[in-house]
Amino acid sequence: MRPARSLTEEQKQMLGQLLHQAKTKADFQRAQCLWLRAALNLDSAETALAVGWKQSTVRIIQSRYLREGEKVLIGKGRGGKRYSILTLEEEEELLASFLEKARAGGVLVIGEVKAVYEQKAGKKVPKSTIYRMLARHGWRKIMPRPRHPKTNPAVQEDFKKNSLRSSRQR
Repeated sequence: MRPARSLTEEQKQMLGQLLHQAKTKADFQRAQCLWLRAALNLDSAETALAVGWKQSTVRIIQSRYLREGEKVLIGKGRGGKRYSILTLEEEEELLASFLEKARAGGVLVIGEVKAVYEQKAGKKVPKSTIYRMLARHGWRKIMPRPRHPKTNPAVQEDFKKNSLRSSRQR
């Protein structure tokens, strides 16, 4: 096995500062993986036990730091929207054309939105992409309460007043 590369005093001080500057738990743990190696001379197995990670993850963090520097330690996590066809601004612009129709109480037809989206994106997309875009921008499905088109409210009220059940309750 190859001997571990030692860290300079400047790197050790910088790692100590990063421990105090970390804003998230993940940032703190990544800095801690290196600080424990630099300050206390712990190997990857001991560091993994102290941090609560797997030994392989600690080795990956340490080797990436030695290759790429401190940008490995502080950064975004894995969450978020990484694979987008249109930017959020482009999506807002696309939905703005349908906003007036929606405000007037019109029905938003997904097929129309999908056609405009595909034209702007330059490729075909599934309907789920359109539904997720609408949800991302706060659009929701609001439908009137369903009722039969031949409903007669006068007949319903008469039935309520004259039914057998209502006469027993009196």
